[in-house]
Amino acid sequence: MLRLGMLDFDTSHVVEFTKRLNHKGITEDQWVEGARVVVACPGESRIMPERIPGYTRAMQELGVPLVDKPTDMIGKIDGIMVESQQGSVHLERARPFLEAGIPCWIDKPFTCSTADAQRIVELAARKNVSVFSSSSLRYAPEVVNLITSLKQGKTLGALTYGPASLHDGNPGLFHYGIHAVEMLYTLMGPGCLRLTCTHEQGADVTTGQWKDGRLATVRGLRSGKTPFGFVAFTDQGVHAVSVGTSFIYRELLKKIVEFFSTRKAPVDITVTVEIVAFIEAAWKSAQNHGTGEKLPV
Repeated sequence: MLRLGMLDFDTSHVVEFTKRLNHKGITEDQWVEGARVVVACPGESRIMPERIPGYTRAMQELGVPLVDKPTDMIGKIDGIMVESQQGSVHLERARPFLEAGIPCWIDKPFTCSTADAQRIVELAARKNVSVFSSSSLRYAPEVVNLITSLKQGKTLGALTYGPASLHDGNPGLFHYGIHAVEMLYTLMGPGCLRLTCTHEQGADVTTGQWKDGRLATVRGLRSGKTPFGFVAFTDQGVHAVSVGTSFIYRELLKKIVEFFSTRKAPVDITVTVEIVAFIEAAWKSAQNHGTGEKLPV
């Protein structure tokens, strides 16, 4: 049984992931096997510190031992889950664990800059340790089912959509729009060269051009209803699909446990870095009235 640590309690993922891994406070159809959260650190937050006390109480009720300092978990765990909501602190929060050779799951957004993303990758490579980051929407059953059905086909283009609330701590699509971006990359694969992003109060619309000439769009929603979904344009037809969220944490956690077991990320880290670059370029385009921007990778 893998022993996992959990760091920084400013997201509901801390409690929801622990319930599923530790088989407590949730229905059996949500359980994930192979790992347990054995220690955790409430840590700090520069984005939503008011959440820490409530999630600390919830973790105590789940019976997870808590420590005062992140480094107090080293020596007690086989892997660390860095859960800070703010992507710009992830390099700092993951560093002591990477230095100690402990594989790191880093929750979305991986970072809020391509430079930081590359620094994490470089540090992990120097220490010969693995890193994994992903939105849970990548593993939504509806997304996975379409990818599976297209094994002999090709995605010619896509439109993904989802909620994209804003927060200064995670600019642009980094805060919540990253889910729709991750779905786009799951459908399209990497290879975006340039993009434009139009920003309005109710939505962000980002269209990217892939190196093979394919086009794809993300619509981040902030007005009206804000569900998840996608339209995939394939050589087998057009697929318009609504995406549910009932089992996305369970499916993501299966991949996280696989990662800690094999020490190999299910998503190549270069793809994760490109997703960061995509959002960084979209933010720059949005701030410049929709100018075309090349990805900084």
